[in-house]
Amino acid sequence: MPAIPNIRPVSDLRNKFTDISRSVHESDAPVFLTKNGRGDMVVMSLEAYEQNLFESEIYLKLKEAEYQAASVKKRYTHDEVMTELRNIISEKKSRRKGLS
Repeated sequence: MPAIPNIRPVSDLRNKFTDISRSVHESDAPVFLTKNGRGDMVVMSLEAYEQNLFESEIYLKLKEAEYQAASVKKRYTHDEVMTELRNIISEKKSRRKGLS
């Protein structure tokens, strides 16, 4: 069951900042602030914000991969992908040794 959102008036940001800060850090859930009864802002911890960005980036990359998969007929096995990755890593290591 989803948690009930924490909705507070924007004036609480000024008057009860410590309570809001403690809430977003303890629960990792955002606080929704209203102005004149309408949504105005969302406050969340930096950790929750970074996690949200990370998850959004993953989602976008998965959508891009789905789009590419739908537009290309060729498929690779796990072994083919791993062999290619090992070759790339090996080539980069060889180049670094050549630069030393």
